Amino acid sequence: MENSASRTAQTHARLIKAATKVFATAGLTGATTREIARVAAVNEVTLFRHFQNKEQLLAAVITEAIALQAEALAHQDNWTQDLYIDLKNYARLCNQIMEEHEDLIRTFIGEAKRHPQAARLVLYETDKSLREQLVVYLQKSQEKGTVSSDIDLKASVDSFTGMLLHGILRFSDIPSTLEYSRECYIETCVNLFVRGISTLPLKEAGCSVNLPATR
Repeated sequence: MENSASRTAQTHARLIKAATKVFATAGLTGATTREIARVAAVNEVTLFRHFQNKEQLLAAVITEAIALQAEALAHQDNWTQDLYIDLKNYARLCNQIMEEHEDLIRTFIGEAKRHPQAARLVLYETDKSLREQLVVYLQKSQEKGTVSSDIDLKASVDSFTGMLLHGILRFSDIPSTLEYSRECYIETCVNLFVRGISTLPLKEAGCSVNLPATR
């Protein structure tokens, strides 16, 4: 019984991994259960024993992404209450999560108009918990007077996340033409964001523009 349950769990995980790959390359319209089954090295009948249709597979892919994010958050260091340090740690974690799901993100940016619900799940739900955690942190900082009280925190966090996403796409597309490193880009985003929201004197922070642009 245990071996059977283990094999079932392995097949289930393999199907989700295959679906992630096929959705990322073919999109929601182009992806088929037949191709997902082929990539997972199972027959289509086996796929339908686990998932009724590809929409259920997409939901499983999103659930898996959110679970991985929750695991990352569970191992995240506690906030230090130093705005620059905390936002830099947040940016690195956010960058890591988006980088891991870059292919899906790219696919569903292109599919947003045709499949708005699926695109919303991929583009916004996969890092929702991370964004919400930062909003709560900044709300507490506002109460302490270290963050300006006249800014919309949700809009601010979305703009910050947008800068980080832009960096992911830019480094993937044209890394050899950039005159700064990925770490430099993250530090610059953090510096700009902190300068825009903080009420405290800012620390001197920067990075060399001559570092190689590596992943």
